[in-house]
Amino acid sequence: MANPYAGEVALVLDGEARVMRLTLGALAEMEAAMGAESLVDLVTRFEEGRFSSRDLLAVIVGGLRGGGWEGQPSDLLTAGIEGGPVAAARAAAQLLARAFALPGEAG
Repeated sequence: MANPYAGEVALVLDGEARVMRLTLGALAEMEAAMGAESLVDLVTRFEEGRFSSRDLLAVIVGGLRGGGWEGQPSDLLTAGIEGGPVAAARAAAQLLARAFALPGEAG
């Protein structure tokens, strides 16, 4: 079970519940994958709705890796995400919000 106070978000991938969280390494990997100049650029892209499906995939991969997943981005191309693209986008938004929330603000 994901702990929102630790910045964690749950995602069901191919029928298996996984915990995602954004570590510093995961954030650095996301910046590189998304071609973002900084963390502020990365977050602003999502806040302004200027993200692509590739960006969404980068956040999900980063969160899964931060949660201990050892897969590759290509593994997600055929994976079943419970709730589909809408659930994936919601999980990515929660990950970003929780990664940058102050204690007690995790939503």
